Amino acid sequence: MDVSEQTFEQDVVERSNERPVIVDFWAEWCGPCRSLGPVLEQEVAAAEGSVELAKVDVDANPGLAARFGIRGIPAVKAFRNGHVVDEFVGALPPERVRAFVEGLTAPSAAEQLTADGGGVDPDVAEALAHGDVERALELLLARVPAADDETRERIRETMVALFADLGPEHPTTISYRRRLASALF
Repeated sequence: MDVSEQTFEQDVVERSNERPVIVDFWAEWCGPCRSLGPVLEQEVAAAEGSVELAKVDVDANPGLAARFGIRGIPAVKAFRNGHVVDEFVGALPPERVRAFVEGLTAPSAAEQLTADGGGVDPDVAEALAHGDVERALELLLARVPAADDETRERIRETMVALFADLGPEHPTTISYRRRLASALF
């Protein structure tokens, strides 16, 4: 679907709360964009509805290009839960695009932790089952001071996986990444 500055919030940000949305920032005059576009469309179609594709013409939507720091095209950003969780710039080969899409459609860290009982702490699984990632991070962080080295590493890995689900720019990621660094070091 083509999105504009007027429809971006609804078509991408809000929709990404239901399923990942890949946004292809492109322009008509861009040769690599014309090469990447069909590859993205094919891989999104192969995902059978588990991810959506939105296209933003940067010439027609300079505000969106500025908002997301687009400096070169094609630029592709993946949104989940209203935030960018992954991205790349340039025309990638089909196998790399496929891996990018598969990474978005794989079970999230929160889903995996819920399924395996919370990893480090069963209360973490319960918090995640209720969609409370912040509570899960708080529970994990509280375990760090008393944890042995191996458990501290598992806690760190778990929290980093949850940060990846949220995306690097999510306010919760930023806050808890700092708190984790302080607790570990």
